[in-house]
Amino acid sequence: MALPVRLLFVFMFLVSFSTRAQQSEIEKIKTLETERATFQKFSLDRKLDSAVLLMDQGEYLLADQKLKTILQTSKSVGSDLTFYFGKNSYFIDNYKQSIDWLNKYIQLKGTAGQFSKEAVELMGKAEAALLKERQIQSKQASTVFSADFTMDCGPTGKVTCPVCKGTTVIIKRNYLGETYSTCPYCAKNGYLNCEDYNKLLRGQLKASK
Repeated sequence: MALPVRLLFVFMFLVSFSTRAQQSEIEKIKTLETERATFQKFSLDRKLDSAVLLMDQGEYLLADQKLKTILQTSKSVGSDLTFYFGKNSYFIDNYKQSIDWLNKYIQLKGTAGQFSKEAVELMGKAEAALLKERQIQSKQASTVFSADFTMDCGPTGKVTCPVCKGTTVIIKRNYLGETYSTCPYCAKNGYLNCEDYNKLLRGQLKASK
């Protein structure tokens, strides 16, 4: 009887060792993924800092090129990038693009963001400049719209619904007065999760009945 017991002990030891090895391998993969994500964020932050430095030096066209490169190589777009791209677009007279990206920053961060006040002020200037530009029929620069990119909604993973402005109600005015209806996009809570928000930007989010 001693031999089977010994074999059972060896078998259990091998199973335990194999399980620990598999767990160790999974932990290594998770660690590598975390390190890769950290490095990518560090690299992105350095590139963004470089673009901001060019902007501060008045090199707006060079900053525009660098910001576009970041956009083209990023899987998702953070709120800081939306602000700086919108701000720099204003300084190269691409007002429509500036309004679009600054508006996305405000949607992502609301009024409590680090750059919210400046974003609102710049957007107001861009809207006034765009109106004046259209009145004199000036040439427009080529425009990069934020809907072409995946927006990073930040740690909360949600954004105030841009359709109802977070009120959950849509008000329509006609010659009979005002009509009220429930917002068909935000499920009566005034917010969209990040996936639905990005679908809405692309015109892919279906309204609920």
